[in-house]
Amino acid sequence: MLPKERILDKAFVLFHKQGYNATGINQIIEEAKVAKASFYQHFKSKEDLCVAFLNQRHEYWFNELENFTLNTEDPKLKIQASFDFLIYMNHKENFRGCSFLNLLSEIPSDNTKVLNVIQSHKSDLRNYFKNLIHNDLIADHVYLLFESCLIESQLFKSNHLIEQSKKIIKTLIL
Repeated sequence: MLPKERILDKAFVLFHKQGYNATGINQIIEEAKVAKASFYQHFKSKEDLCVAFLNQRHEYWFNELENFTLNTEDPKLKIQASFDFLIYMNHKENFRGCSFLNLLSEIPSDNTKVLNVIQSHKSDLRNYFKNLIHNDLIADHVYLLFESCLIESQLFKSNHLIEQSKKIIKTLIL
């Protein structure tokens, strides 16, 4: 891999696993096996690396969601499968939760550069449900259930409320 790819690869793992504030540039440089000058050649700051990480995470997450729901054509079943995707990701990533929400809690409120990327990701997720449901009020309700499931499952290390939300959704979209 090229140095930039190695840096992003390490940031992808470390930011998601340890968090943004607990991960230092020196750790990333060391684990990516790149020179400090090489790091700064590709990223002007940790913030710029964070933006690149979030963009990469966005692409990864939506690709995983798309692959997980690929064989489900019925929009109502695709919504149900999206919640099953949360369960899948919780098992795959040990209930680490949403990288975007985790990072949101770590950045200063005036960091609009990172905030814009997080907001864009969440807007894309909201639109994902709107494209499946075609009723903005119900789509927003499903989106909010999905978001709350992300947080609650991480907090309690349990998929119980995801299963409960799937039952609620059946009554919303029948």
